[in-house]
Amino acid sequence: MANKKKRNKVYKGSNAAVKPTVVKVAAVKRHRVHQWWVDNKRIAKPVAIGSGIVTLVLITLIGVIDLIF
Repeated sequence: MANKKKRNKVYKGSNAAVKPTVVKVAAVKRHRVHQWWVDNKRIAKPVAIGSGIVTLVLITLIGVIDLIF
């Protein structure tokens, strides 16, 4: 006798059991600049890295041009 395969599909009907979602929130008091960084990190981090690389390239180019002339 073959074993019956267990159902691994989520029930999605009108009579399906509704599992409550738990949202954990922690209150943290931060400095204004740190709170801005936490809120905008996804955009600010690549911009900061890119501007740092551009600054290093410009300093290197200025140094090379100064050596040549």
